[in-house]
Amino acid sequence: MRTEHTIQGLREQLRQARRDGKTIGFVPTMGNLHAGHISLVERAKVQCDIVVASIFVNPTQFGANEDFGTYPRTLEADSQLLSAAQCDFLFAPAASEMYANDLNQSTIVHVAELGKELCGAHRPGHFDGVSSVVSKLFNIVQPDTAFFGEKDFQQLAIIRRMTHELNFPITIVGVPTARAEDGLALSSRNGYLSDSERKQAPMLYRMLCQLRDAISYGQRDYAMLTDAACLHLQKSGFEPDYVSVRRASDLLPATAEDTALVILVAARLGKTRLIDNLAFDLPAGA
Repeated sequence: MRTEHTIQGLREQLRQARRDGKTIGFVPTMGNLHAGHISLVERAKVQCDIVVASIFVNPTQFGANEDFGTYPRTLEADSQLLSAAQCDFLFAPAASEMYANDLNQSTIVHVAELGKELCGAHRPGHFDGVSSVVSKLFNIVQPDTAFFGEKDFQQLAIIRRMTHELNFPITIVGVPTARAEDGLALSSRNGYLSDSERKQAPMLYRMLCQLRDAISYGQRDYAMLTDAACLHLQKSGFEPDYVSVRRASDLLPATAEDTALVILVAARLGKTRLIDNLAFDLPAGA
């Protein structure tokens, strides 16, 4: 695996691959990699000739009181994992390379509506930072296909819409959430959990499964179901930001007529903010 730290260096490396007609798959990350990230690389290896991963802790998607300064930076260990997964190129730029002028760049990619609710309501400006840096990375790498985890379901929906509406010639592939044996969605931030919190955290996924089952068996009062779920989380020591039942296609609030659904949750456990989701189709006639 070859590591590049500059935009020019990466472009020079990929130029020959394009001349040779190679397809390029791209896996953007913020590092501190786990098995979920590696599953994206493995999927990209199956579908593409060349795989590029990026590691960049993007400052513009962190709020003033969030964990940008303490976010784990584990480039050496991450490089070893990517190399073992047969990634071809790692792009690991400094902030000064990605934001040559300053962080307060005047050009921002804003995906309206989708970024206003759910995590967007609790992390103002977060998705503008995500969509802007992903646009920059897309322009730098110019992949044929880009791979994102479905754990960040709202982020994936925003990137899909941005890619479509800005006419990027890129196929966006969502890869199923990787989970620990107890159901907890793998996340770089899971390392913030204490031992006792780590034992409690899988309750989020169990709650999602219980809501899915209740809806599948005919309950359609989504407000009542999600209010009860939030109350249960509070009593169990979580601080929920939201539990919401949405239409999977566009994240609009689900109605009784919708059949392709996703339940999304965000909650704090101690100092750690956890997110998860569960997408499912209602059986015919349900």
